[in-house]
Amino acid sequence: MAYSRTRQRTGGFDYWPGFVDALSTMLLTMIFLLSVFMLGQYFLSREVSGKDDALKSLQRQIQELTSLLALERSLASDAQASLSILSATLDKQKQDSARLISELEASRAGSGAVNEKIASAQAALDKEKELSLRAQAQVEILTQQIAALRRQLAALEDALEVSQKKDRESQARIADLGSRLNIALAQKVQELARYRSDFFGRLREILGNRTGVRVVGDRFVFESEVLFDTGRAEVNPAGRGELDKIAIALIDLDKEIPPEIPWVMRVDGHTDKRPIQSGSKSNWDLSAERSISVVKYLVSKGVSPQRLLAAGFGEFQPIDPGDSEEALRRNRRIELKLTER
Repeated sequence: MAYSRTRQRTGGFDYWPGFVDALSTMLLTMIFLLSVFMLGQYFLSREVSGKDDALKSLQRQIQELTSLLALERSLASDAQASLSILSATLDKQKQDSARLISELEASRAGSGAVNEKIASAQAALDKEKELSLRAQAQVEILTQQIAALRRQLAALEDALEVSQKKDRESQARIADLGSRLNIALAQKVQELARYRSDFFGRLREILGNRTGVRVVGDRFVFESEVLFDTGRAEVNPAGRGELDKIAIALIDLDKEIPPEIPWVMRVDGHTDKRPIQSGSKSNWDLSAERSISVVKYLVSKGVSPQRLLAAGFGEFQPIDPGDSEEALRRNRRIELKLTER
């Protein structure tokens, strides 16, 4: 505090608040962009996961069809082997039949035994022919089934290719949407940062070099004695005068910022670590009541309640960890910060 006063008396210009303001704005922008990127990755992972499930399902169907095709091929091979055996048997029976006929013609005897052999050979020949026809029918059925399986495999491959193409197109659309969203959000953050800088510049001009009011980073800090009496949560007359200036600046700011930019003025109450002597009230209660009193007073002066936020932190966020009276006085404060809603 003494250092800043010395710089003001010597006519120097303090660049520190603007530098801290720029750093905090850049940090907020990076955090917001990281959140948007994680959100885009989340939706992208969900869509890709759905595509992967569909692809796995198609692959399982292809494996099942491949197994069926292998089984059918095995059956066809067995049928072909049976057909070969039957053909060989048929040839043998033909040879036996020819031999019997030759013997019959040679002997020219119509004995019953020869006739029985001929009848038996003919029956065996007919049976072999029937088995051969059945085997051929089975081979034809297996051939048709194999052709149908091949058509199904071709259809599955076409469906898989279409699905992969749609997946690539979806990924490209998601990437394009994320890029446009990042650009739009960055523009909104820059606009809010500009309005915040203008607003705090006006407050510096309005409040001037008043004792007990200082700039810490991206926020205005009022020592509690400027607005409240000791141990009290009601704004005192002197504090009302200071808050009237802030209310006017907030009303003007609300008119200037476009409605599509979400913003809010956060009022944070802080106390020192000394316990309160009045009853069961705690420092946390006192800090919250003081921030609420400031918010209610600003609302009574025409500030929209949708643009205000009250928070109490008690003694748990000191800006000076010391135990001196000066450190305790610095920790008793009301902070105003313009931020995104």
